Amino acid sequence: MVTQNEFMRRFKDMEKVSGQQGFYGGFDHYNLVINGNHPLATRILDEKDDEKRTQLVQQMIDLAMLSQNILTGEKLSEFVKRSYEML
Repeated sequence: MVTQNEFMRRFKDMEKVSGQQGFYGGFDHYNLVINGNHPLATRILDEKDDEKRTQLVQQMIDLAMLSQNILTGEKLSEFVKRSYEML
């Protein structure tokens, strides 16, 4: 699950209202919360191949971002391509 700090969320809302969207660098800060009991977390920890482990971690992050509607553009295209390759 991906969460965003309440202060950052409100700060971005204030930028939009004031018309200065992206004025302060357009930085985004998110927290990734991982359920250690989930089978995917166990699979990542048990994976011996570094490349495959990295791919699984990125897939997990992208799925969490997709669930919050913050995965867009090129990152979304990369996610779709990686998902297809993993099948």
